[in-house]
Amino acid sequence: MVKIVIVYDRIRAEEKALQKAGENIGVTISLVDIKDSFIDITKSEVNPEVLKGDVVIQRCVGHYRSLYLTAIIESMGIPIINPFQATMICGDKLLTTLTLKKAGIPTPKTYIAFTRDGAFKALEEMGYPAVFKPVVGSWGRLVSLVKDIDIAKVVIEHREFLYPLYQIFYIQEYVDKPGRDIRCFVVGDEVIAAIYRYAAPGEWRSNTALGGKAVKMEVNDELRELSLKAAKAVGAYVVGVDCLESNRGLLVHELNSVTEFRNAAPATGVDIAKKIIEYAVTLAKK
Repeated sequence: MVKIVIVYDRIRAEEKALQKAGENIGVTISLVDIKDSFIDITKSEVNPEVLKGDVVIQRCVGHYRSLYLTAIIESMGIPIINPFQATMICGDKLLTTLTLKKAGIPTPKTYIAFTRDGAFKALEEMGYPAVFKPVVGSWGRLVSLVKDIDIAKVVIEHREFLYPLYQIFYIQEYVDKPGRDIRCFVVGDEVIAAIYRYAAPGEWRSNTALGGKAVKMEVNDELRELSLKAAKAVGAYVVGVDCLESNRGLLVHELNSVTEFRNAAPATGVDIAKKIIEYAVTLAKK
C-alpha cells in the first residue's frame, strides 16, 4: 500500500481534505507537523522516522520553511510535491517573472529596483498607477496600489525600514482587471479546475484570504495552454496559476506551489484534494 506523508506547519482545511481523500481511496496518510520535528541532515538514511513514505506532499505555509524542508526531503531521495526548483521559483515573484518570460508566457510589465532612487525612476518610466509587491509573500500582504508620487513616497519609505528582502522593489503595471482575477489548478499534465476570484467590496485585491469570492470558470483553450505551459516552465507537479484578464489577453502574474483550494473545490464541484492524492499515488509508483 502506498504511504503518503503530508508535512505542514499549520493545519488548514486543505490538509484535512487531503487526509480524508487519501483515506477514502485506501491510501495510508501520515500528517507531520514539522514545527515539532528536527532533522539530522548529516545522516545518510531517512530521518526522522515520521518522514518515511513513498511520496511527500509539502504543505508548509512559511516559504523558507517549505523551501529548505523540500531540499532536505529531496536529498533523502523521496519524491516530493512540489520539487525544490518549483518551490523556489513559485515562492519568489522575481524568479517567477524571469522564468515565465524565458518560456514566452505573457506577464504584466515588471520593473525591479534595488534602491529608493531606482524605484522612483522606475515609476517615472512606468507611470501611475503601479503595484508594489514583496518578492516573497502571500495572501496579498504588503501588496500596494500606488496611485501617485505621494503614495509612492510612503510605500517606499515603509519598505526601507523592513527586512532587506523587502527593499528589492518589485513594481508591476496596474492591469485594469474587471474586478476579478483567475486561478487555474494544474495537477500533473491536467488542468482540473479554474475559478474567478472576485474582489470583496471596497477591496482592489481579489485574494480569497482578503474576502474575495470564488466563482466557477469554464476552462478555455487559452487558459489551459497558458497554465500547462507555466506549470511546465517552473517544474511543478501541482500548482495554482494566477492570471489577469487584459486587452493583451491573459497575463500570468503568480504561481502557487502550495496552492489553497478550500473555496475553489465547492465552487467548481471538483474534488481537488482527491485529484492531488491520486497524482501522488501515481508519482510514488514511478
